[in-house]
Amino acid sequence: RKVFFDTHALVCLLEENGFTTQQSEVIVSALVKIMNTNLDMIYKDMVTKVQQEIALQQVMSHIGGVKKDMIILEKSEFSALRSENEKIKLELQQIKKQVMDEITKVRADNKLNLNLEKSRVKELHAQQDRALTQTDRKIDTEVADLKTMLETHKLDNIKYLAGSVFTCLTVALGFYRLWR
Repeated sequence: RKVFFDTHALVCLLEENGFTTQQSEVIVSALVKIMNTNLDMIYKDMVTKVQQEIALQQVMSHIGGVKKDMIILEKSEFSALRSENEKIKLELQQIKKQVMDEITKVRADNKLNLNLEKSRVKELHAQQDRALTQTDRKIDTEVADLKTMLETHKLDNIKYLAGSVFTCLTVALGFYRLWR
């Protein structure tokens, strides 16, 4: 950690340029003390290779933990979306079945009363068609909402991943800069 140089040669050089021996020795002694003090200050702020390796291992450990957490989070969110999607599909199937049962009942009733109530049958068909249209619209809206929500979750996961990567890169570059 110390800088070594030929102090006697420097004393001789100073003497050749007009300094006395005592002045030359004092100047050289002061230079040596200043250089040693500066080097001590520099080395005090430096990191050893072992410390650098430990810090790198800690950073890599944290990155690994973040990766595991992100994978778990992604899987849990996708499984939640899938289960919610399945529930909605079942509800839609039940609604369709109910609608179909209602249609069947209404048609049977209409066949019995066809001769007496033609105008009523036409009105019921119109109402049923509107109900089917509204149901189809509702189904289409729900499916579109689910697709939108899925895309939003995908984008959020990508943002979190990118943020984590940039954070890790920033930390790594910060350590790199400190080490240089």
